[in-house]
Formats: sequence, structure tokens, C-alpha cells
Amino acid sequence: MLVVAALVPDTVLLLAGAAGRGPDDATLVALRTSALAAVARAVAGATRTVVVAPGAVTRSVAGPVRAGAAAAGVPDHLLVGGATDVLLVPAAGAAPALPGAPGSGTVVGLRLALAAGAAPAGLHLLEVAPGEPAELRALGAATTSSGPTALVVVGSGSARHGDGAPLPADDEATTVDGALLAACTSGGRAARDALADLDAGVARRLAATGWAPWQVLVGALDATGQGADLAGPELLHASVLRGAAHAAVVWAVAP
Repeated sequence: MLVVAALVPDTVLLLAGAAGRGPDDATLVALRTSALAAVARAVAGATRTVVVAPGAVTRSVAGPVRAGAAAAGVPDHLLVGGATDVLLVPAAGAAPALPGAPGSGTVVGLRLALAAGAAPAGLHLLEVAPGEPAELRALGAATTSSGPTALVVVGSGSARHGDGAPLPADDEATTVDGALLAACTSGGRAARDALADLDAGVARRLAATGWAPWQVLVGALDATGQGADLAGPELLHASVLRGAAHAAVVWAVAP
């Protein structure tokens, strides 16, 4: 059963050293600190942790997993602490294990969970591709059906904010991301509905990488049976960094 979730960005910049050897700006430091704090609170509240991150296909990532950021073009030697192999098994009820190195967002969630104290024996990786919302939500329910479970939900808002964005700016990015943040501070049901109602086409157009992982979270929340009594999420940090919207959120489910 889902007991707590941490929502964190998928940017590799959350990993110390990924931005280069120079001093990091204050916004990045605050985002890193908040993301780690969110994951630490999630890991501490459950006996097993499942990282849910964007992927090209829906699969469990298992076996010896390299916790490096080569998928994002960051050599291992630049990361503070380097990169090691972690032996992981698929989560019960999750998607089947398929071969292949983890994506950069998956590695971000993995390294945050390990830094927060998650034991590899109770840590699982799940990558999800955009698909039918009902299927993603069913996966969220199944993935959290075995014991008190924390989800580390990796994904960001739109990458189309302003001139420094990876993609051309889109005025709708501010509206969509603003509505999601407002929902996250107004209550559990409002936040759940905002994630569930976000149109997949809009998310794709705005390059919001969190859409598929958020649908998994919605399914896990619905499976708790709490309904309108869901505890409200706590927003720890929100900012636009290099044209992309990022936030760190903790969502504890009411007992």
C-alpha cells in the first residue's frame, strides 16, 4: 500500500557534479536540497521504495544497474562520489524486467533514494512510457500492493519556459505548470485530480516529462481507498531552472 510519495524532477542537474566543477547557483542548490529532503522523508516512511521515472518503454530495471549519468552525457568521474553498480530486483506486481541501461531520470531517482538511506534489497526501479492512463494507473495500484510502499516519482513540468528553455517558449507552459502547483498546495483531492486530468497531448507538446509517472501515482493513490480524505501534498520547492519547471513535493497518505 502506498504510504508516502516524493515527487522530484528528472533533471540530471540534481546530481552533484553534473553541472560541472564550478560553483552551483542558488536555485540549483535549493532544488537539490529539497529533492533529497523529499526522498528522505519518503524512504523513512516505508519498508520498500519504488522509483518511477519516464522511459522509452514500460519496464522494470533490474540486475546490476549502473548508477551513472552516461545516458545524459555526464561521465562517471564528474559525479561526486562517482558511479557504482547496484544489484536490484523487479518490484512485485510491476512491469516485466527488460534489458537495457536505465535512463537519466531513473538514475536521478536511484541516486537520491540511495543517498536518502534506501537499502538496495528494498529498492526497485520502474520506467514508464506514455500510454493509456488506465493502464498506467493499474500499474501504480499493482506496484504498491505489497507492503507499505514509498514512491519516488521522477518527472518535471514543461521545458518550454522562456528564452533559456530547451525548446521554443510556449505561453501555455506557465498556465499548466501554475495550475499544477496551485493544486499541490490546495489539497489532496485537488492535486490528485490535477495530475489525473492533465491531457497527455498537452503534456507532450509542453515537454512535461512527469505525465506518465504521475499517472502511476494517481493509480497508487486511488488504490489506497482514501478518496477525498487523501492527505494534502507538501510543496518543498518550485522553480524554473534553465527554462524547465521543477518541483519537490512530499505526499503522505492519511492512515
